[in-house]
Amino acid sequence: MYRLLLCFRYLRTRYIALASIISVTLGVATLIVVNSVMAGFSAEMHERLHGLASDILIECHASGGMPDPEGHLKEIERIVGDDLVGSSCSVHVPSMLGIDFNGQLITRHVNLVGIDAKTYDTVSHFGRYLIHPDNQEQVSFDLRENGFSDERENFPASGWQYRKARLAYEKALADERARIEEMDRAVSRLENESIQRSAGELLTNDNTTADQETANDDTSADQAAAGPSFAADGPNLGRMIPAEMMGGVGTDANGEIEMFDPSKEQYPGIILGISTCSNKLRDDNGNVRDHYYCRPGDDVRMMFPNASENPKVVNQKFTVVDLYESGMSEYDSTFAFVRLDHLQDFRGMIDPISGGKSITTIQLKLAEGANLNAVRDALRLRFPPDTYAYSIQTWRDMQGPLLAAVRLETTILNILLFLIIAVAGFGILATFFMIVVEKTRDIGTLKALGASGTGVMSIFLSYGLLLGIVGSGVGLLGGVMFVHRINDVAGLIERITGQEVFDPTVYYFTEIPTIINPFTLCWVMAGAVAIAAGASVLPAMRAARMHPVTALRFE
Repeated sequence: MYRLLLCFRYLRTRYIALASIISVTLGVATLIVVNSVMAGFSAEMHERLHGLASDILIECHASGGMPDPEGHLKEIERIVGDDLVGSSCSVHVPSMLGIDFNGQLITRHVNLVGIDAKTYDTVSHFGRYLIHPDNQEQVSFDLRENGFSDERENFPASGWQYRKARLAYEKALADERARIEEMDRAVSRLENESIQRSAGELLTNDNTTADQETANDDTSADQAAAGPSFAADGPNLGRMIPAEMMGGVGTDANGEIEMFDPSKEQYPGIILGISTCSNKLRDDNGNVRDHYYCRPGDDVRMMFPNASENPKVVNQKFTVVDLYESGMSEYDSTFAFVRLDHLQDFRGMIDPISGGKSITTIQLKLAEGANLNAVRDALRLRFPPDTYAYSIQTWRDMQGPLLAAVRLETTILNILLFLIIAVAGFGILATFFMIVVEKTRDIGTLKALGASGTGVMSIFLSYGLLLGIVGSGVGLLGGVMFVHRINDVAGLIERITGQEVFDPTVYYFTEIPTIINPFTLCWVMAGAVAIAAGASVLPAMRAARMHPVTALRFE
């Protein structure tokens, strides 16, 4: 009983013990905060990466793609068995995106992906990252009327309403320019006629004939400058793209070719990664805003190679129907999505005789808890790389370097931060040696009164254990409270310093993600208590070996 009484007495009266407790508290709280933030960041990154990519990806590197996708899927189902819960075929092709922005051509290198809207959402979380709420429920490549991200601040007007208004404005602007040009030509003609009359060239019939010829020449020049006529009795240029690509009819009731009307029709739909058509910058007030080069309702141009043995460039127009924002810049700045059948047709991946279609990628979704590595190895055994130009990977294989870097960073941070607690342990060691020297007479008195060496040792061990428990307990409470209020703390720091803790132009999250893992709390507290208790062993052994006669000789 006297051991506990002495421990509590030293804990209350020794201010140097408070310094040791604070050291342990800071170390424990820092470890909890850092591990919670890293766990939240890792979980957020894993969710996004896994949501963007399927469990297993089978990619064909041949230029013509992978023939007979149905046969491949049947073979995959036979190998995987009941673990397969979803599959989707797609076509990936490197492309060049061209955007007309205020008379300037903006080009971006993107990865054009042809997807099956019905099956692609079963192997990934593609739909949830789209802007339009209806597309989040069911992906569609038809342009919506409006309603694009109403809750998004400063998002420009989009959809059919915007498209019709823009085309009406462009038509009115073109008509006004044509009217001004016609007026300029009329003024020029009047000036020429006035000069001719003043020179006396209209006095003879020959001059009259010459004037008529001049007028005819002017009329011919005006028609040539105005370009081809689109009137009912003039030449008809026809559709810009084949009508079957639009799902509509290419001729009217009289068998004549219809003109493509962009105010009523759209080109094949495309979904762009939001960073391919926008730029995140700060305005004059320091607020971060997205500046869009195009939006849903605008037309863009894609250039990509076809699938022949001698590839040629395909130049095709698309209508932007939605934007894709996953929060991962690697995807948002390099991906664009179109309908699978459209891309297969544009690239010539449909056999004109048999009607068979080729693809480049098969994505698989496995049941929860399935062994991804075992399924991957089984598929590699069935489709060996010596025979097939296939790359078979899990989503972790594709993101291996990034995941390994995060794990290494977390491990190094834990090691470095544990050194804080180790420093606190050395402080406890020095403090206890000072106490043993200072309390030599007390230790001798206790042993003279019958206290055993084990009993004296237990006093110092209990004291070190108590310091570790109190310090780690206070650090646990402080760390958990800090984690729960970390975004408020970040906001306070921003207001004080005027600098953002996490720049939204760089980081994809708006709030600091945190996850408190109970196992992490346990091992951090256990490590802190073990260091504090271990630091008291040597002073306790020295006090236990002290002889009472030696301790009281000079007292």
